Amino acid sequence: VQLQASGGGLVQSGGSLRLSCEASGFLLEYSFIGWFRQAPGKEREWVSCISSGDGPTEYADSVAGRFAISRDNAKDTVFLQMNSLKPEDTAVYYCAAPYSWRVVSDFSCSSLKDEYDYWGQGTQVTVSS
Repeated sequence: VQLQASGGGLVQSGGSLRLSCEASGFLLEYSFIGWFRQAPGKEREWVSCISSGDGPTEYADSVAGRFAISRDNAKDTVFLQMNSLKPEDTAVYYCAAPYSWRVVSDFSCSSLKDEYDYWGQGTQVTVSS
C-alpha cells in the first residue's frame, strides 16, 4: 500500500492550492482517507477526512469553509482544495489511510492519528504574507 501526496507549493496569502493523494495497492473507494498537517515545531494535526464511497466529509474548525476534500474513486485519488490560504496554513501536508478492518462504515471517518496506518510522504505548503 502506498499513498503519494502532491500539489504543494508556495502561494501568497489568499491564494489557492489543490493537493492530491494517489493510492496504490488497495482500492481507495473502500477506505476513509484523512489529511493531516505538521508545521515546524508543532504536533501533526488533523485537517480533514472523507468517508468511503460517497460518504460524509469532516473538517477541522481552522479550515472549515476554506478547504474542501473530495475523491475520484476511478483514479484512486483524494483531493484537498485549499482556498483563502493563510500564513498559518504553512505546513507539510500528509494524507493517510487506515487498515481495512478499521473501516466499519461508509458514513464515518476519523480525526485521530492513531486510527491511520498508512501515510504518504508529505507535500510542503508555504503561504507567504
